[in-house]
Amino acid sequence: MSRKASDYDESDVRVRPSRRGSRPRSKDRPAHEDAVSGFVIAVDRGRYTVVIPRGPGRKAAPERLVTAMKARELGRKGIVVGDDVDLVGDTSGNPDGLARIVRLTPRRSVLRRSADDTDPVERVIVANADQLVIVSALANPEPRPRLIDRCLVAAYDAGLDPLLVLTKADLKDPTEFLGSYAPLGVPHVVTSTGESGFDGLEALTERLIGRISVFVGHSGVGKSTLVNGLVPDAHRATGIVNDVTGRGRHTSSSAVALRLPGDEGWVIDTPGVRSFGLAHVDLGRIIQHFPDLEAGTTQCPRGCSHDEEECALDAWVASGQAGPAGASRLESLRRLLRARSGEAD
Repeated sequence: MSRKASDYDESDVRVRPSRRGSRPRSKDRPAHEDAVSGFVIAVDRGRYTVVIPRGPGRKAAPERLVTAMKARELGRKGIVVGDDVDLVGDTSGNPDGLARIVRLTPRRSVLRRSADDTDPVERVIVANADQLVIVSALANPEPRPRLIDRCLVAAYDAGLDPLLVLTKADLKDPTEFLGSYAPLGVPHVVTSTGESGFDGLEALTERLIGRISVFVGHSGVGKSTLVNGLVPDAHRATGIVNDVTGRGRHTSSSAVALRLPGDEGWVIDTPGVRSFGLAHVDLGRIIQHFPDLEAGTTQCPRGCSHDEEECALDAWVASGQAGPAGASRLESLRRLLRARSGEAD
């Protein structure tokens, strides 16, 4: 005799046990107290190359390179070259081993850029650098002042010290070009290739000692050639400049940190850039890097962009309170503001 649906009650229902078990999911995460610290020097398709320094004491493990992946508990946190991280797993340096990055140390600085000035999505290029080395050729290809200005804005915004490096001085005298950046007070190094070899490399090395320096520049300016000169065993690919278009080929496909000889600092080489979007930069922060002008902004109208007729900085400079270089400094400030807003492109 068949039973109707109304004849069943809850005692007739068989509940299948869960395949996942009956243990409640814990929100607690492991402390990873045995984690070791390292420095990310390269990123490639979800794999991170991390250098773990030698520990204190004679019996400490030697410095080694470790390949790692990001632990699930880090979620969507991005990890870039320059990050300080903590690792667990196989941290022995075994080439077939794999460690896990379980913690990301708070960053001291972040160099960012966006695809363009209207793109709200930021891309972190490098973490924890303290110097931005902006490389530009004086000729072949011709310098791009607007790109240099944008890199300067990014350096100021990130709290990095800028350093301008001009290559190929054997092809063109740098005096006139440097004159346009003199009011900014940006330190510079000029390099050239001559009969005596690579001139200017020693002066550049002195600027890099004890620092983490990230190199940026568009293709063909000689950035990878500089890096190979600074770190002879780097073997960064170098390209040539097209005689017709004046453009170079992208020879560095990803950022990589390279140690200077003698363990005296780090150089981070980055791929050549064609643009440097600054959508993430607050215009108000740029003025902070012009202390001789910032005091004059107290009389500016609310919301002043410092590049308009009502701006009080013109009167401040005319009064002489900004010093003898006030006019040229104000023009440099406004040039950077226009670079950020895209008006100068």
